[in-house]
Order: sequence, then structure tokens, then C-alpha cells
Amino acid sequence: METPSNPLAEDPAVAQFLHYLRDERNASPHTLQNYARDISQFARLTWADPARRAYPWAEADRFAARRFLAGLQKGGSQPTTTARKLAALRSFYRFLQREERVELNPFAGLRPPKRARRLPTALSVEEVRRLLEAPARLGQRAARDRRLPPAVREYLTLRDTALLETLYSTGARVSEVAGLSEADVDFLSGVAKVRGKGKKERLCPLGRPACRALRAALRQAAALWPAAGPSSRGARVFRNAQGGPLTTRSVERLLKVYLAEAGLNVNVSPHALRHSFATHLLDAGADLRSVQELLGHASLSTTQIYTHVTVERLKKVYEDAHPRA
Repeated sequence: METPSNPLAEDPAVAQFLHYLRDERNASPHTLQNYARDISQFARLTWADPARRAYPWAEADRFAARRFLAGLQKGGSQPTTTARKLAALRSFYRFLQREERVELNPFAGLRPPKRARRLPTALSVEEVRRLLEAPARLGQRAARDRRLPPAVREYLTLRDTALLETLYSTGARVSEVAGLSEADVDFLSGVAKVRGKGKKERLCPLGRPACRALRAALRQAAALWPAAGPSSRGARVFRNAQGGPLTTRSVERLLKVYLAEAGLNVNVSPHALRHSFATHLLDAGADLRSVQELLGHASLSTTQIYTHVTVERLKKVYEDAHPRA
């Protein structure tokens, strides 16, 4: 029977490949799930026999690979999705070649469809300021809410202020910030240690406002849950109202509330604070290589997208201000 994590669980080649990704490449469960789904889709469309326990991967040729990609495009698959599936299957066959299960990689040399270049959404400095002030404003109005003890309400306000300040101060991903433990935060040096993609660790600077907000939130958390206070350095920095870890989904919901409070577009994702972090650094003259290191990008080309955001913003200023624009 197919499972979401491994639709071809009984195929030895797929099972070996997924073990390799998990154990040697430190792939996340989400990545494993996507790779397994993509390989399964190719197998079903190529051999049309879901009951197989082992597929003849060596029989697939370049025509089968092209037919698969053409079917995706005719079916309305987005270019980004098609490109991801192509990369997954190319990687799978490259692995099979190394393991001497196949001689040729039918997906080698195939190019993904061109995709429209989408610039990341970044808030202005003023919009970020309004967003960072939103938890305190909303907390003042919610002070009369009797559904939670006053100490818990105060913690949630302090927590959310610290959360937004940390996201913007570090430029870290939401999952990286949500996973912070108290031991990861060094107030003396003003840095936070985050764990990014592939379990890679990096140090992110913490600005003074973020440090102040984090200290206040942690003091209140220690008062509410003494067992997980300063003596327990492995405790999560950001907690829910019951003292458990705050999830990334909860962060997304909270952000919508504060975006509305700040009068901003509620459809902006938490990743917009990461985009804003990079854009504002480049606007202020930071060099691209430093921004790459701060964001934890493996490739400089990934960071270069933010230079386009900066150029577009400069063009807008020019068009608004120059008399002959």
C-alpha cells in the first residue's frame, strides 16, 4: 500500500535512495516525501502498473523522460513544480548509476521549463516598524480579556514582540527561529545560533531591540514555568500559552493578526521579514557576500535576487522624483 512518505516502499532501489538522502544528505522529511512522490508519479505514468514491487528502472529511456515532462506541462503543472520533479528524478537516476543499477540517466541534459522571475515581497522600513509595534498595541487592548491569566497575556505580548524582532533582526527562516532553544541565544555576544537546511548551523547577529525583547520574554517565561527556566538551557525560546513549543503554523497565524493590526497586507508571509532583512541591508550598502552568509545561502546566485528588488525600488524612486523620468 502506498504511503505519503514513501509511495514505493517495496521497491528496493527507491528505498535505498531515500535512505541515502536521509542518512548521508541529511534531507528533511518534507524533502523525502516530495522525492518519493515524484518518483512514484514517473513510475505510474511510465509503466502504468501500481502493483509492482520493483520497477525496471533501466528500461526507461530519454523518450520516457520527455514524455513524462510533456505530460506535466500539458496537465497544467507550474514551471517550478516541473523543475522540482525533474531535479528529483535526475538525482534518483544519478544515484542508480553510482550503484550500478542503470547505465544511463534518461533525465540528464533535459532542461526545465522557463519560469517567470518573481521578485520577493519586502516590506519598507516604515512598514516593518509598524509591524514590530503591533503586538504591544494589541496587547494593551486585550488587557481586559479574562480568558487568560494576566501573567500569560503579558507573556504572549512579550513573546510576539520578541518573535517579530528576532525574525527581522536575524533574517532567519521561521522554522529556524521557532526551533531556537535558550542555549542558542548568546546575549553577551549578541548572536543566535540557528540550524538551517541540511542541519547546517550558522550564527545570526541580534540587534539591541531584539535582545531587549528576548530578555523580557524569557524572564516572563521563567516566572510562568520555573521548571523550564534559566536552569534548563534546552528549553524553547518561544512557547505557546501552555508552555509548549510554538509551531511555525502558529507563527503564520500570529503574523496575519499583526499585519492586520499594522494596516498591512495580511497575505504577506513570515518569509517577507527575511526578504525585508536582506533588502534593507543591501539598500544601506551591505555587500552581497555578507548578506549571503547572514542568510545561509549556499549559492550567491540565490542572494542576487535581492539586488533586483533594490534596483526596482531605486527605479520607482527615480520615476516618482525625477522631472523627466
